[in-house]
Amino acid sequence: MTDLLTAKDLRVKFRVHGGTVDAVKGVNFTIRQGSTVALVGESGSGKSVISQCIMGILPSTGEITGGHLLFADPKKSGEIIDIAKIPHNSAEMRAIRGGRISIIFQEPMTSLSQLHTIGDQICEALHLHRDVSKIEGVRLVSEMLKLVGFPNPMAALKMYPFELSGGLRQRAMIAMALICHPTLLIADEPTTALDVSIQAQILKLIRSLQQELGMAMLMITHDLGVVANIAEEVVVMYHGEIMERGSVQDIFGNPQHPYLKGLMNAVPHFDMKPGQRLIPLREIEHQIGSTIAQTKEPQPKSAEKEAPLLDVRNVVKLYRSRQSVFSGPGKPVTVAAVNDVSFEIKCGECFGLVGESGSGKTSVSKLVMRAITPDKGEIIFNDHGTSVDILKLAGEDLLAFRQKIQMVFQDPFGSLNPRMTVFDVIREPLIIHKLGDAEKQREIVQELMRLVGLDPRFLSRYPHSFSGGQRQRIGIARALALKPDLLICDEPVSALDVSIQAQILNLFKDMQDALSLTYLFISHNLAVVDYVANRIAVMCRGQIVEIAPREALFKNPVHHYTRSLMAAVPYPNLDRKLDFDAFHSDGISDPTAWPKPFAFANAESVRMHNLGEEHFVLADVDAAMENY
Repeated sequence: MTDLLTAKDLRVKFRVHGGTVDAVKGVNFTIRQGSTVALVGESGSGKSVISQCIMGILPSTGEITGGHLLFADPKKSGEIIDIAKIPHNSAEMRAIRGGRISIIFQEPMTSLSQLHTIGDQICEALHLHRDVSKIEGVRLVSEMLKLVGFPNPMAALKMYPFELSGGLRQRAMIAMALICHPTLLIADEPTTALDVSIQAQILKLIRSLQQELGMAMLMITHDLGVVANIAEEVVVMYHGEIMERGSVQDIFGNPQHPYLKGLMNAVPHFDMKPGQRLIPLREIEHQIGSTIAQTKEPQPKSAEKEAPLLDVRNVVKLYRSRQSVFSGPGKPVTVAAVNDVSFEIKCGECFGLVGESGSGKTSVSKLVMRAITPDKGEIIFNDHGTSVDILKLAGEDLLAFRQKIQMVFQDPFGSLNPRMTVFDVIREPLIIHKLGDAEKQREIVQELMRLVGLDPRFLSRYPHSFSGGQRQRIGIARALALKPDLLICDEPVSALDVSIQAQILNLFKDMQDALSLTYLFISHNLAVVDYVANRIAVMCRGQIVEIAPREALFKNPVHHYTRSLMAAVPYPNLDRKLDFDAFHSDGISDPTAWPKPFAFANAESVRMHNLGEEHFVLADVDAAMENY
């Protein structure tokens, strides 16, 4: 294979207040025609800056100060073009951008216009680079949407991005990137926000389209499991420099650089021994102050034995939608976001809730928080021996109850007010619930900062001046300000890279022991839940299909859906690659496709089956369960 793109001594600087920052420092690598190169590193290592240089979309504050980006243009019989020397707004660069080199961005929701339909946006990309009629363009776009796995391409043409799930939005981005059949595809963290099954489908799709179209790919990611399953060569970056590079066999079989070894030690996996901790690249040093250590009155022992902290009973939440990508326009659809869900959370345990996007996990958390109201069911909270029906609370009683349950959100930046200092953000719950005077509140806020490993001297700063991991720790500090009995963590580490993720997960475990916290931990990452949870519930299509202690669930998964989810987890191990042939475009969450006794479509006899030792599975109780 001949060289398609070569970076030679590439150097990039950014102008900031008070000087400049070297974002890329003399980077060298080569992408051959038809090959896949993975660019690996933490947030801020310079990976996305390199992709911006290749696409000619570097921000105005950035500048290529040295080096070359040599591109063998297939439209000009392999003529070598130095992209680094072409003006980014020139006609020549616009012809390359999108036509010969395309990019899939990390977050499809912000990359797609919310004011234009999917069909219009992909057609725009097509007409910019190919001379086709409007009718022919619609036909080509419809074919591409079908190719990337849309169940109803013609209906999708008229839909807006906000009407699609995360997985379908990412497929639309892929369709837009591939509509002009580029020679090089840059995939910038294309699966970071997706659950494991959708991730496996997207990786399979990209790989099959790559082979079909004969294009090369630059995969930018921090997920070493993805790298092991899709890359041929790997480039490891840190602070703008290449620490190590080589074939995927060399990188995983014989890693040399301490930074690469540290990244591998920070990844949670199913083979971890009991009590084994993740080793982040940088440990968080946190302290528990005297005020935070003063826990509330413990639950009465009799109540601990007889009643769980939280008891969710047969909860149902229905939504009515005018249309969907599956039903087509104009056809109303009633969706059971939560369908007869029941579970218990014991005092002091971490209860994991896993499943694909759209399975109902976040809806459950909103029901518990009283952010939305269920159509049916009960939610009982054990308030130190007194049973409280959360759904019947109102007014002052509901406001007082909100101290008992707090939440850590998925997006650490979106959940913090950018106009408030960190001090005001953490102090706000104390003001709302009128806890302590100003001096006492300041003392509590400072203790909370030290608890999550942040310097109290940073309290006057605003959220934008912190990294993603630091912002998540600020969110945790705010959630702990009221000393809640139950902490709901909704995908708290999905937006973080592996080393920061290890810091936050270790912090959760340490705080659980030190503060006797109880968690409802929601995630689509099974390896993360395996590391933090005591018991785990698996959700699909609004129903819980299996509940079991952590050890039992991962050693002996019973339900077909649970097994399929585990099979979709990418391991950072070349000997345990994903079986892409097992993943189809219709996904693993179609109950009608499950084998008996697990298929629950229109089966009145399907209910929770007790396997013993707190292990329950949703199955047809009239069918034989001997083999499970």
